[in-house]
Amino acid sequence: MPHLNESKLREEICRLGASLFTRGLTFGSAGNISARLEDGWLMTPTNVSLGRLDPARLAKLDANGKLVSGEPPTKETFLHRAMYSERPQASAVVHLHSTYSVAVSALADVDAANVLPPITAYYVMRVGRLPLVAYYPPGDPALADAVQRLAGKHHAVLLANHGPVVAGSTLDAAANAIEELEETAKLFLLLRGSKVRLLTNEQVAALKPA
Repeated sequence: MPHLNESKLREEICRLGASLFTRGLTFGSAGNISARLEDGWLMTPTNVSLGRLDPARLAKLDANGKLVSGEPPTKETFLHRAMYSERPQASAVVHLHSTYSVAVSALADVDAANVLPPITAYYVMRVGRLPLVAYYPPGDPALADAVQRLAGKHHAVLLANHGPVVAGSTLDAAANAIEELEETAKLFLLLRGSKVRLLTNEQVAALKPA
């Protein structure tokens, strides 16, 4: 899929940020969004609410991650670069501290190899298997290494006690996947303690990625 022109992409990042913020999927200055350009990336700035993004003030980074223009990028830029480095087909990355996903990431008894079970077909198609990345303090470079080790096989990961990071072929694809992940985390918590009919291995295998 061809890249949007830079001006349009800036507008789309701000549109998505406002939508996520308005619907309570992010809050304060938490969360960040990036999109790939032919010669680098656009990133949301540090300490700026996704609900109040300005297209002209987004950080523009070159292919080496150096700031070219705009405000300083999110301090979690390394999470995005870790995804892009292993997923050349990815055009966007979204990272949220969304409530239900973070709640699941703090549970002691989840399967670290695949945190959420196949509750719905849409989750399987948009997210697939979701590994849990061990907890690291904010800004720890070791977190980037941990994400990078998983990114080649998984376009979505869940950071323990932190939140999801999702890459997509487009900005909308990344956003749709992270929203599906959040809703599935909510369902998972609602269903805890109940006898649940999950999709079977055969039903999962028959589904195609969205």
